[in-house]
Amino acid sequence: MDRLSKCEANYVPLTPLSFLKRAGSMYANRRSIIYENTRFTWRQTYERCCRLASSLRSLNILNNHVVSVLAPNVPAMYEMHFAVPMAGAVLNTINSRLDAKNVATILRHSEAKALFVDYQYVQLASEALRILMADSQQGQSSMPLVIVIDDVDSPTGVRLGELEYEQLIQMGNPRFVPIEVQDEWDPISLNYTSGTTSEPKGVVYSHRGAYLSTLSLILGWEMGNEPVYLWSLPMFHCNGWTFTWGIAARGGTNVCIRNTTAYDMYRSIATHKVTHMCCAPIVFNILLEAKLNERREISSPVQILTGGAPPPAPLLEKMEHLGFYVTHAYGLTEATGPALVCEWQAKWNHLPAEHKAKIKSRQGISVLTLADVDVKNVETMESVPQDGKTIGEIVLRGSSIMKGYLKDEVATSKAFKKGWFFTGDVGVIHPDGYLEIKDRSKDVIISGGENISSVELESVLYKHPRVLEAAVVAMPHPRWGESPCAFISLRENETSQKGDVKEADIISYCRKNLPHFMIPKKVKFLSQLPKTSTGKIQKFQLRAMAKTFQVTEKKSTQINKEIPQYHVEGHEQILAMSRL
Repeated sequence: MDRLSKCEANYVPLTPLSFLKRAGSMYANRRSIIYENTRFTWRQTYERCCRLASSLRSLNILNNHVVSVLAPNVPAMYEMHFAVPMAGAVLNTINSRLDAKNVATILRHSEAKALFVDYQYVQLASEALRILMADSQQGQSSMPLVIVIDDVDSPTGVRLGELEYEQLIQMGNPRFVPIEVQDEWDPISLNYTSGTTSEPKGVVYSHRGAYLSTLSLILGWEMGNEPVYLWSLPMFHCNGWTFTWGIAARGGTNVCIRNTTAYDMYRSIATHKVTHMCCAPIVFNILLEAKLNERREISSPVQILTGGAPPPAPLLEKMEHLGFYVTHAYGLTEATGPALVCEWQAKWNHLPAEHKAKIKSRQGISVLTLADVDVKNVETMESVPQDGKTIGEIVLRGSSIMKGYLKDEVATSKAFKKGWFFTGDVGVIHPDGYLEIKDRSKDVIISGGENISSVELESVLYKHPRVLEAAVVAMPHPRWGESPCAFISLRENETSQKGDVKEADIISYCRKNLPHFMIPKKVKFLSQLPKTSTGKIQKFQLRAMAKTFQVTEKKSTQINKEIPQYHVEGHEQILAMSRL
């Protein structure tokens, strides 16, 4: 058997680019993209991507050059997920919520040769390019070629330089032969981490990893043929959790929306009979809090895949009442998006609604193409018992894990240890083998020797009928070292007021529902919690605020009674910093 070797007939490098070629042929006349009044078929999408790839090569974009894009979920953003690697280049989708300094940092670090900018972000890009130009004059970086993406449905005429996206499409060759992928380990995309806990790092995906992750998710989510997918998740986030490539694999329809508003989402769902969408739990609140004039009746079920913070059980119940059926996933940029999915089992169908919601909030089991997942004691590297109680760090291993961090060997070696990728997340394994995340390792609050899971405390807070958003972080405590501090945004009451709920009300509620040591020592109300553009609550900003809270204990005449007092310094400055 060892004489049987690989050849072109029996071995082809894995790449998600094959999904588009197949869709362009097998699903040629199916609708590929809907954006306002614009429509494309899969044959047209394939030809447009060939044209763009052809134009990129003519602009001297070569193999492994980085091509950056700053755009919302518009057709051009979708097409670039295929066209850029078809030209042999590496796609870098930039978080559009970043400021000019961070955008410039990404362009500099990635050494981008071209920057595509949607007309909506021309001002942001101009500021970033000015910063980059100052560096360029000092010999620290080079300037990318700039191409504006005008609105394909309603052109605005906005430009930044001479080149425009649709012009490149028209100039390109529709019969361009895509650059062949020689090695499936070659890079396909570069994604920068959201920076919720540290400085953003450049995460490099391979063609093989992207291909396998895509198949894992469309299989694990049981996404059937011809799905109608609403782009409520930013494509810049882990390449849209690989569904940019996955919808082509299933011959589905991409419903693109420029803004993730309640009106746009409900309108798109009702008009186009959307079957699937992805989002962070924050989008649940947008849908649930929608005004009557923003809502449309949902006539058929909509499957939602959600990630980020575990969705509280009460939130899941409310979503199902509206017609949204939620599957919870767990992942991170380094794992090419979702790595675990809470795969539903038929035997759970008869359970009470609250029990089902609790199961759905688990992160579940590994996607099919992940070789292994475990929860380990990081000191002994022993697996924790499957008792749903013993915590350890979640570790992953498989082909869908990133190639590594661009230009950062130290961080790469730190993430890859002892044959595993260390996620930095703390979790447990239940007796049925399903994983449940308990916290980021840095978010576990150690109070008087007790480990407090901020996620568990948050899930209790979310059950309060007036709590819209909740996040718990550690704050200094003179006796216990650390203690929980809760940040909350409230729902309005029947008279559109929020001020009727006080700190004492929340603490009293917690006393009835939590062990004494888990009760927050401070509750701070904010109009909204700081978030990334993908809806993740930015706890590092809340930690900075909590560090300015000081607890002093005054003894009353009753033994063991403590009256905490809090002093806040620099509150307004931190609030201003936290706003998006």
